[in-house]
Amino acid sequence: MKKVGKKTFFIIAGEQSGDLHGSKLIKSIKKLYPNSYFIGHGGDLMKKEGLKLIYHTNDLAVMGLTEVVKKLPFLLNVMGETLGKIRETKPDRIILIDYPGFNLRLSKNISGLDIPITYFILPQLWAWKENRKKYFIKYIEQAISIFPFEKEWFEKNKILTGYYGHPFSDINISIDEKLSFLKRHNLSDKDEYLILLPGSRQHEIDKHWPIFLKTVKKLKEIAPDLKILVGQSPGITIPDTEDFLVEANNIQVAISCSKLALASSGTVTLECAVLDTPVVVCYKLSYISNFILNIFNKSKYISIVNILLGKKAVPELIQSNMNVTSIVKELSPLLHKSEMRKKMLNGFSEVRRLLGYPGSYERIANKILQKTQCQT
Repeated sequence: MKKVGKKTFFIIAGEQSGDLHGSKLIKSIKKLYPNSYFIGHGGDLMKKEGLKLIYHTNDLAVMGLTEVVKKLPFLLNVMGETLGKIRETKPDRIILIDYPGFNLRLSKNISGLDIPITYFILPQLWAWKENRKKYFIKYIEQAISIFPFEKEWFEKNKILTGYYGHPFSDINISIDEKLSFLKRHNLSDKDEYLILLPGSRQHEIDKHWPIFLKTVKKLKEIAPDLKILVGQSPGITIPDTEDFLVEANNIQVAISCSKLALASSGTVTLECAVLDTPVVVCYKLSYISNFILNIFNKSKYISIVNILLGKKAVPELIQSNMNVTSIVKELSPLLHKSEMRKKMLNGFSEVRRLLGYPGSYERIANKILQKTQCQT
């Protein structure tokens, strides 16, 4: 590799989880190659690491067909502006993080510009929309997976893919961090906490939060001393939280301090597993989005914890099954040293083993810089 001065990276993350991964990746690339400049779409975390922000994840995040249709004019406008900025900036490399509905179309639209593309956090083509693999074959120079089984699937489909461990293998919350969190919020380490994680998009909050509130009320009849924490993602509003402690800055620490969690399906369920906090997973889609998902989805599970293990390690309550009675039934055994809790924690140990050893961001950053011909 040879060093040729400043390198410009156009990076795109369209969701909160992508913002987290993007921020860590930017930090690692800058550590290895300080003369790096980043421009693109992301969130507060990426901006904090030096990204020149064009569009915020709060505006870009969508989930489900009906939600996409509602925002389609806006997203088409974003696509046009993005193409214009890429032509203007002439970056050395484009880094796409998850967000496949937008990012894969972008990879096709910019194919004539001869700018190499890295795709980090690959779309779940093994679960649905397998036909999208054509984008990788035609337009993506470097594909980086965060799951070993995913690398195998992509390579079976003739897409060369790198796997360098999962970023969550770096998560390590110390006892001091936990005690500091509890002290800062005037909480006791003798109490037991349930953390509510209703979602990272506003429409998820709107669908899930009323059920979460009713669940807490019912659960309090069984465990009146249980304390409630709420993990709030950036840019969303959660109503009626006066009786709870809302944490927006240190959600991972809050999870690690909790005895159990109730979570919307997403990246946070894997965080619960890594942090050894038993979790019940739930989700509600619009009727149309769910109908389409049932037609095309090939995966038996929706939680990445269950997908990784190939078995039902955590309960999944979807659509009509996401109701107060079912949620309380699944949460109740996790309040005690039950067989269900023990089996779940054993499963989490296996998850952590599968995610590999720490240092993945730096390994990934190094591979990207190698492809960009940067001397590190």
